[in-house]
Amino acid sequence: MHTLLPFLLAMIAAIVLLNMWANKLKIAYPVLLVIAGLLVSFISGLPRVRINPDLIFFIFLPPLLFEASWTISFKEMKKWWRIIGSFAFLVVFFTALSVAVVATHFIPGFTIALGFLLGGIISPPDAVSTGAITKFVKIPKSTSAILEGESLLNDASSLIIFQFALVAVATGQFIWQQAALSFLWMVIGGAGSGLLLAWIFVEAHKRLPLDAQSAIALTLIEPYFMYWVAEQFHCSGVLAVVSGGLFMSTRRLIFLNSASRIQSFSVWESFVFILNGIVFLIIGLELPEIVEGLHAKGIPLRTAIGSGVLVTGVLIAARVISSYVALLATFIFRPGVLPRARSNRRRWLMPLLLGWTGMRGVVSLAAALAIPITLDNGIAFPQRNLILFVTFVVILLTLLVQGLTLPYLIKRLRLFDGFIEEEPEELTRRNMKQGLKQHVYQFLKNKYESELNGYAGMEKFLKQWEERAKATDDSWMTEKTKVIFVELLETQRQYLTELNKDPKIDEDIIRQQLYQIDLEEERLKII
Repeated sequence: MHTLLPFLLAMIAAIVLLNMWANKLKIAYPVLLVIAGLLVSFISGLPRVRINPDLIFFIFLPPLLFEASWTISFKEMKKWWRIIGSFAFLVVFFTALSVAVVATHFIPGFTIALGFLLGGIISPPDAVSTGAITKFVKIPKSTSAILEGESLLNDASSLIIFQFALVAVATGQFIWQQAALSFLWMVIGGAGSGLLLAWIFVEAHKRLPLDAQSAIALTLIEPYFMYWVAEQFHCSGVLAVVSGGLFMSTRRLIFLNSASRIQSFSVWESFVFILNGIVFLIIGLELPEIVEGLHAKGIPLRTAIGSGVLVTGVLIAARVISSYVALLATFIFRPGVLPRARSNRRRWLMPLLLGWTGMRGVVSLAAALAIPITLDNGIAFPQRNLILFVTFVVILLTLLVQGLTLPYLIKRLRLFDGFIEEEPEELTRRNMKQGLKQHVYQFLKNKYESELNGYAGMEKFLKQWEERAKATDDSWMTEKTKVIFVELLETQRQYLTELNKDPKIDEDIIRQQLYQIDLEEERLKII
């Protein structure tokens, strides 16, 4: 313990420093973290990082999925649900099938069950890697919404494949009827249990006298509870966390006060950043032990590397092909939902970006490490070390090849310069603020017209909102005006909530304004 704790603290410090360096170099921090972990793993004397396979999912996945479901725009998910659904389920299944077929024919010792197991592990792209890479370039809102929505759901579909493949490897048989029923139960039971628990948590937050610290502490344990309960009933813990997180996210204004929303944003952002950083470092740190396992099984390193490169090529090809098939199907059956572009050439370049954003990461590593060391009968799990090594190669190559070239493709080839946003962000922000200002003014005139006339404090109060000026003297803020001020903030939230129903309005802009309103309400408490 005395040697492990300093090592863990050093890992966190390294994550922070490497993230700073990545921002300076304008590259995705997961790339540097994987390389750093790989280099550090060759330093002798350092403790080996070993995680219990039974705990890997439970430690990392619930908070990562829960935080992602809070930051995503549910409105955008509904808008692009067809293509998101196709990428999250159909493309994942197609990718897993492609990997299974190729692995069975070209990797010695692989059965179709092991091929599907490998396919389920490496089929879901990593949301963290994609987000870290695309933040340095400008891509259309529609594309970013598709990538975010896909990343939230593809983990569930890939892990369902992974679990079925594990059963097939362990038992040596696969019964389609039982698999279909189990699949339905995992989906329906997982989503249902997540929604039920989320409703209970929302009611608990509303009824219990929680301060900001207590409310945030509860949000930290809620995703773990959702995941654990769903798994106890043999349904999808991933879907439970995703569905529950989306349910709670859309009701954050109801059960969390302004202080809780402000503080939880920073707490969760830091918590998830550390978790992601640790996982990407572990990817590099695990390599020497994986290589030792290959040598122990008599598998040449060159053969393992060749298998990893082959599978990586299959993944990239399957995703690019699927992207163009999805666009073609949309063009034929739903042309009205296609993103607008100044030329057909620009529109047909979009699938290239979607196909090239298939970087693998956290979920793939977690799934690979979750493979049991032995089967129920005590026999070593077949090809476990080779699966781990291939997964590592896939993660490394997709991060380095796709991750480092994606910004270049977007910038140099100007893939998306021709795409037309439905409304420029600055114009949307200006119109929203103007509408918000007019809404506040009308609210004051309608409800407090008699008090506005002849009362200097109230006139100054109204002027402050009209001019958006910061007052240097807060003596005018009496208890009466403070009550009205809080009421104004609440009516602004209601206005923004209604405004968010407009499909043309970017929800991120709405959330930024809501955050400003929360800050304003907290400022009132210290006046």
